[in-house]
Amino acid sequence: MIVFPNAKINIGLRVTERRNDGFHNIETIMVPVGLADALELTPASDGVFGFSSSGIPIDGPEESNLCVRAFRLMQKQHNLPEIKIHLHKIIPTGAGLGGGSSDAAFTLKLLNRMFSLKLCNTELVEMASELGSDCPFFIFNNPSVASGRGELLSPVNYRLNGFSILLVKPEVAVTTAWAYSQVKPSGMHIPDATDILHDPALWRDLLVNDFEEPVFRQWPEISAIKKQLLELGAVYAAMSGSGSAVYGIFKQLPDYQKHFQDKFVWSGKAC
Repeated sequence: MIVFPNAKINIGLRVTERRNDGFHNIETIMVPVGLADALELTPASDGVFGFSSSGIPIDGPEESNLCVRAFRLMQKQHNLPEIKIHLHKIIPTGAGLGGGSSDAAFTLKLLNRMFSLKLCNTELVEMASELGSDCPFFIFNNPSVASGRGELLSPVNYRLNGFSILLVKPEVAVTTAWAYSQVKPSGMHIPDATDILHDPALWRDLLVNDFEEPVFRQWPEISAIKKQLLELGAVYAAMSGSGSAVYGIFKQLPDYQKHFQDKFVWSGKAC
């Protein structure tokens, strides 16, 4: 069985406070986008677990991969037999696009179908929360306001018909741990999403990403991408998550290829 775990972008991201457990409370609007990996799960006819990958190279030991961790979690709770996993990686890592979290959530959802476990979304979200703060978002995979560590979700009515997204990522990879170690909680909250989500012209002054200040200070080339997207006519541009990917919202996509030749670029219609 094959699925296509998609990426997300953050429209505004406020780090409101540091929690006693060492994590941070945030508020952000998460929106799925069409950039996606490919994930295949098949029964292990030989009874031996297997994980393989292609596309963007994946660092780290096999058992630390979020797809494998998701399978082991589901296997432990539901006594599943061994399987084979193949992940074709297209979503860049260290980009703030939630690629690993999406892979994990889609693994849980696909295992639920593959083995007819009949788990409801609430049960899947509980498991996803053990794997990462962004993982629960991809269980529902709908535009949502995320709060708490990112696991508390409230759906929002978001449709940007007629707009396109241009996403640009430099070679820089920003780790989430580094970004949180540098960010200073602003104590600020995002505005009511229902009032502004349909008009990206309102976003520039109201929807701020608190990670931009420390990331732009460390890597000015990421700040330069945001500036260039605005100069190309974006009605709104921002870094997604803790970076390093930056996206612009356009009424009409510009001729952008010559500007970002040495970078990862993806474009598509806004949801």
